[in-house]
Amino acid sequence: MDLSLIVIVVVVTALIFDFTNGFHDTANAMATSIATGALKPKVAVAVAGVLNLVGAFLSVEVAKTISSGMVDESKITPVVIFAGLVGAIVWNLVTWLVGMPSSSSHALFGGLIGASLVAAGVGAVNFGTVVTKVVVPALISPVLAGLVALIGTYISYRVTARAERDTVSKGFRTGQIVSASMVALAHGTNDAQKTMGVITLTLITAGVLAPNSGPPFWVIASAGLAIALGTYLGGWRIIRTLGKRVSDIESPQGFAAETASTAVILTSSHLGFALSTTQVATGAIFGAGAGRRLAGVRWGVAGQMAIAWVLTLPAAGIVGAAAAWVASSGTLGTIVVAVVGVAVAAGIYAASRRKPVTAENVNDVPAPQPAEPPVRLAA
Repeated sequence: MDLSLIVIVVVVTALIFDFTNGFHDTANAMATSIATGALKPKVAVAVAGVLNLVGAFLSVEVAKTISSGMVDESKITPVVIFAGLVGAIVWNLVTWLVGMPSSSSHALFGGLIGASLVAAGVGAVNFGTVVTKVVVPALISPVLAGLVALIGTYISYRVTARAERDTVSKGFRTGQIVSASMVALAHGTNDAQKTMGVITLTLITAGVLAPNSGPPFWVIASAGLAIALGTYLGGWRIIRTLGKRVSDIESPQGFAAETASTAVILTSSHLGFALSTTQVATGAIFGAGAGRRLAGVRWGVAGQMAIAWVLTLPAAGIVGAAAAWVASSGTLGTIVVAVVGVAVAAGIYAASRRKPVTAENVNDVPAPQPAEPPVRLAA
């Protein structure tokens, strides 16, 4: 395949991943504000989209981690990156279909690692960087965000204990407009950069940019626009999960969760840690739920999320590795990977239309079905 053509294909595929990242992660910023009524659903996703775009221009440290730190750009090709992106996109769509807030970031890392291992061997992956800037933040960040949100929630209820309930709710809902907006801005500074890093890595492996180069302006702008558009369309299925299935969130909890998420994400972006904003936001929501009433947290849902988090890296890695193995056969193999990827995406979208979740019904959670009476056997 002509080099310039495969570079264009990879750039387009990276922007498609960025788009799925946007609607997959809209819930990180806006789920609690939508659940508490602080923002109308369509207004919330519009605000999040704009601020994701703004955030994309604030920092490039995470992009540099991906483009010049995680894999050895001298040992892989644009085809390998394409295969890794396919693995990430497929996992994003599968988890979106079931409404599970897994990590788009870890799907991307898993896809790239799996494809690189198959195509170029163990030496192509810088496991030290993966551990220090991906794995360790993944373990620490949701716990840290949860603790901050738990403490913030506890303090909020103690300080306002004697105030009128309606006044407290109204005040915190107003505060949520600011805190949710800050999460969206922080999300842009972290997640949009991951696609910038992938595109920059592609340009480096193709010889278009020198090693260790930062993302050009057009890469920053296109990645910001792609994630903003995906965010605006709204990942309503995951918004429902985080806003309504984790805990019965009240406005003080929503404010605490969003503030905690913002602090953790912005700090990690400054340090160049490519953490999962999904895990941060989810940890903060669980912490906020526990801060008000431990029994109000649905820990069964937490278990499902934890399983999804554990599976994300290896699952996306397996798909990326399979795609790299097929694509390594040449132009025909790359075309096969692209066709199969499009077919899988179309099938997932068709399945999602059977029970659509939209801005109109995002806060409607079906009541659990009563258990059936036990069957008595005749004597």
